[in-house]
Amino acid sequence: MNKLLEFGRKALFYVRVLSGYEERRIRSYRLQLEQRIQQAQARKAAINKVPEQIIISEVRRMVEEMQTLNKKLEETEAAIEDYFKPLDKEAEIIMKMQLQGEERTSEMMMKALEKQALLQQVEAEKIASTHQVDNSETNLNESEMMEEKTLKEMLKAMQQQVLLENAGAGNSDNVHQADKSHINLTPASTATPK
Repeated sequence: MNKLLEFGRKALFYVRVLSGYEERRIRSYRLQLEQRIQQAQARKAAINKVPEQIIISEVRRMVEEMQTLNKKLEETEAAIEDYFKPLDKEAEIIMKMQLQGEERTSEMMMKALEKQALLQQVEAEKIASTHQVDNSETNLNESEMMEEKTLKEMLKAMQQQVLLENAGAGNSDNVHQADKSHINLTPASTATPK
């Protein structure tokens, strides 16, 4: 019975081969395998492209996020500028007021310094004039004192001469003393005018 089954199988196989059924079946199987191989290659190519696409999509997403952030930053900068415009104007006004105040104070200080310099100059002139007056007065006093001294010395000399004439020429000691006093008086009188 096994032989009969085996013979029947072989007969069927020959019928299939002769009819072309087996060849078509092999071709279809081959086509299926080729299609599977192509699909696998397409999947492989798609998988290979996926990282590139993922990277490109990530880069695009990051670029879009950066653009949105830049827009937000520009909007916030514009809002901050709008917010600070009144403050900037007030700061400018305050700065101008401070500058004007400083200019006024500097002008007042300059005027005060000029007045003080004029007062010091007037005081210096007064002091100089008083020194000149004092110097001239001291010079006058000194000259008057010198004149008085010379007058006194002349009076003493004249008194001594009168005394000598009264006493007579007999007393030589008195003459010598008078000469010595006269000699002592003349150098003093010559020394004082210097």
